[in-house]
Amino acid sequence: MKPHIHVACAIIEHDGMILAAQRSETMRMPLKWEFPGGKLESGETPETCLVREVREELAIGISLVRALPVTTHSYETFTVTLYPFVCAPAGGVMTLYEHRAVAWMEPEQMFALDWAEADLPIIAGYLATRDPGTERGART
Repeated sequence: MKPHIHVACAIIEHDGMILAAQRSETMRMPLKWEFPGGKLESGETPETCLVREVREELAIGISLVRALPVTTHSYETFTVTLYPFVCAPAGGVMTLYEHRAVAWMEPEQMFALDWAEADLPIIAGYLATRDPGTERGART
């Protein structure tokens, strides 16, 4: 039986842009793009996990805005269940502790990157449900 991991991930919005993070060469699925986040620890809620993981990976705080539907994806060697949350940055200076790179991009441009397969339905769900007030033309 394949391992099944549970991961919380952050779709961080700022000024109409979304933060994408590129996995390092030493991580599983090297150089794929993903949303920041990480594995839930025993007894940890997805919300608590996400705040902890983003602080550990990027040295920034986040505010959770809303949850998106949970999705499960089966890779050849493991299964992952993702708990995605739309978030806003909440202080700190971004420092990359685990990722090779990050990029702020317009939501419609996200599919141009080489994402980890499990993140693709998260992107589609986000695009289908996002608040029109966050669209580029509606920025203040």
